[in-house]
This record gives sequence, structure tokens and C-alpha cells, in this order.
Amino acid sequence: MMRSSFIVLVPLVILSGCSGDQGGTISASGHVEVTDVRVAAKVGGRLASLMVQEGDSVAAGQVVAQIDTLDIINELARARAELVGADAQLRLVEAGTRREDLARAAEELARAEAELRAAGRDLARMEELAGSGAATVKARDDAATRHDMAERSVGALRAARDRLVAGARSEEIDIARARRDAARAVVQTMIQRMSDATVRSPLDGVVTTRGAEPGEILPPGALLCVVSDLAHPWLVVYLDEPSLGRVHLGDSVAVRVDGVPGTFTGRLHHVASVAEFTPKNVQTPDERAKLVFKAKVSLDHPRGLFKPGMPADAEFTARSVNDRDR
Repeated sequence: MMRSSFIVLVPLVILSGCSGDQGGTISASGHVEVTDVRVAAKVGGRLASLMVQEGDSVAAGQVVAQIDTLDIINELARARAELVGADAQLRLVEAGTRREDLARAAEELARAEAELRAAGRDLARMEELAGSGAATVKARDDAATRHDMAERSVGALRAARDRLVAGARSEEIDIARARRDAARAVVQTMIQRMSDATVRSPLDGVVTTRGAEPGEILPPGALLCVVSDLAHPWLVVYLDEPSLGRVHLGDSVAVRVDGVPGTFTGRLHHVASVAEFTPKNVQTPDERAKLVFKAKVSLDHPRGLFKPGMPADAEFTARSVNDRDR
């Protein structure tokens, strides 16, 4: 949700009713402003429904819009399936080698060792026969080749058996765990997107703008509506520099609006520290008097009287310089 203020062009009317060090009144005119909140969805998609119309009152937390969640549901199902697979892979590498696999590896190694011993005996006989001339050199070489191959097979099977006994390396377990954690994070992201597809009002207020219609395909952050906090308005006026010394934050301010009899009470709660349209060089008192400072007067809100953009007049009770210093 993005907060903004109701923006209006405020005509400047500054009338100083005080002179010298004397008190009096300071009159200024301005416009009423309120806090506007642009309500938007964090996720994009088809707008399934927008439950509010302009002028509707809403409460904080009230559902105002719903984004279609079919695509998110499908993505969530896929993410959960991937999490199941990643979790199973982690448990597999953590569990190590099954007893059946170890037994089979031991049997294969034992058979290869037996073949190696037989090949060794054959080679010894062939060498003896070849030495006496009863066997050819080729027969002896063939026996030697069979012995070498059996020896290599035993080495390979022994290494495979040792790997099975040792189980997965710690790095392999870390990789499997990281994949499981990543899959879990994706699931949590999808769950959060499901929640974000239901848009709620962030504050009590009134819908002043309806920015979309059901059926539209919206990107993330697209404006759905604007909720205005009409219960806490303020009046923006501008004061000249000489008047700043005769008003204080917290001062009571009399406020009048056209067409409504009587005076309403406001309170000065902010004065800008930097003047509007300040010239680069301020040299004379006359030029300094042209500096104006934005001031905000908080207003009571009887019967919803004040509306954004409504013109109003403010009357400050000016204090003398001596009063200010006390």
C-alpha cells in the first residue's frame, strides 16, 4: 500500500493583523487535505472481484478485492511436489547404504577374489609348464592376462564396497539439504502469494477512487482503489515570515468554511522549516517578507463536515514578541 496526500493547488491569501510587537490576528486561507492510501495487490493476475464502490466506508482489515488464484494454486501444487522429492532425496543420502546393497557388494567382491586366486594358480602352472617346454609362451601370456584382469576387477569392486560402507559425503548431504530448504522456501512464497491475492483495506476510511474493474488483467502493484482517511483532515495554509514569530505549534486556530455557520476549532501542528519559492539571495526586509511557509492545522471532524479540497479560512491568535519570549 502506498500513502499519499490529497494534492491541490492552494491559493495563497496572507493577511497580517498585527504590527510591530503588538498582538492581534493572522488570517490565511487554504484547502482541506486528508491522507489518501492507494490500495494495490502485491501479485498480478485477473481481478476476480472488487467489493467496494466510491463512497463506501471500509474498516481496517476489510476485504476490498480478490485476485484470481488459479495459477497460484497450480504453482503451489508443483512446489509442494518438488519439496516432497527434495525431502525424500535428503533422507535417502542421510540414511546411507542399505544392508542389501552392502551384502551384494560383498558377494561380488568375494567372487572376484576367488577368480583372482584361480587365475593366480593357472598362471603359476603355465609358468612351470612353459619353463619345461610343455606349454607355449602364448599360453603363459594368456594366463598372465587373465590374472591381471581379475586383479583389476577385485580392486574396482573393493573400492565400490568401501564407498557403500562410507555412505554419502558431508558435502552431498549439505547439497541435498540446501535443495530441500530451497523447495520449502518456494512453497512458503506460493502460500504468501495466495494470501496477497486477497486485498484488505489498511485503514478505516472512505473509498474515494475505484481504479479497476473485475475481469481486468493487472500487473503487481496496479491501483485497485483509493481509501481516504476523512476522520483526520487538516487545513493547509501559508504564513509569511513575519507571522512565524507570532504563532506556536499547538496554538488553537479558528476555522471557518463557506456556507456553514459558526467557527470550528483547529490546532497548529506543523510548520515547514523551508520556505516555498525561496529566492536564492535574500537581501532586503521586503524580500524576506515574501517568503512563505507551509503550515498544517489539524481539524476536528464534526459530522464529516470537512472534505478534501474544501476551501477554508483560518484565524490565528497572534502573540507579541514579548509573549513569545516568555
